[in-house]
Amino acid sequence: MAFGKRISTWFEGQWHEGNTPIMGAADHATWLGTLVFDGARSFEGTAPDLDLHCIRLIRSATAMGMEPCMTAEEVLAIAKEGIARYPSEEPLYIRPMMWSREGAPGMIAPAPDSCAFALCIEDLPLSPPTGVRLCLSSFRRPRQDMALTEAKAACLYPNNGRMLSEARAKGFDNAISLDADGNVAETASTNVFMVRDGTVLTPVPNGTFLNGITRQRVMALLMADGYTVEEAVLTPDDLLTADEMFLTGNASKVMPVTAYEDHEMQPGPVSARARALYWDYAHGRV
Repeated sequence: MAFGKRISTWFEGQWHEGNTPIMGAADHATWLGTLVFDGARSFEGTAPDLDLHCIRLIRSATAMGMEPCMTAEEVLAIAKEGIARYPSEEPLYIRPMMWSREGAPGMIAPAPDSCAFALCIEDLPLSPPTGVRLCLSSFRRPRQDMALTEAKAACLYPNNGRMLSEARAKGFDNAISLDADGNVAETASTNVFMVRDGTVLTPVPNGTFLNGITRQRVMALLMADGYTVEEAVLTPDDLLTADEMFLTGNASKVMPVTAYEDHEMQPGPVSARARALYWDYAHGRV
């Protein structure tokens, strides 16, 4: 799947142009799903928290049962080299990934020492903060005892995909997913925040969803700016009491919500401030 018009891929020691084949038909990850990845952004001459995304890739590979074939520092150096191949202001999506080529005895588990690596960079504009419409998904996020939720693993994303397909079939842009206990987890692709009576609330990380890098950064920036930010157990009904809502994620960074189910809302001042603070941070002004 290609996002942009120009793709650069680092694989086996060199850069390739285009959608480069990186897996064989018999690779363990091809048919048993043992691939982990991360996503980072470069835009307007900056790549905020790129190092943290590289570190998380290593954590994900280890959680999957692989011995990472590169260090986070080596991944970071390759990512910076790739970014330099593009105009400095061009918005880019940076996707490092690791996967297993062989299976351990019994084949289902990956052979730890069979890890492979590639890094793909594509041009991808940032979405304008015009807002998204959310509905409640009928599909839920698995617990840690149900799936490998501590990794950013490709095998988790078909569940997210069906959430998005369901939402778009109903006329919405994205969907709120619940955890196994019926509490709000995240959307199909982002972390979620709500604002009520001046307090910023977001679901407490309980292992069913990624505690996103952009999520953590925005929380820290808002708190440093004087906002009260609380991690809490939130229900779908809580979202109906929101004065405003916004989403955080790598692809669009900070995005306001304009509707949850039939509850219409306007992009609010807190989401606008969160986005401005993030841009200031990315450009070294905070």
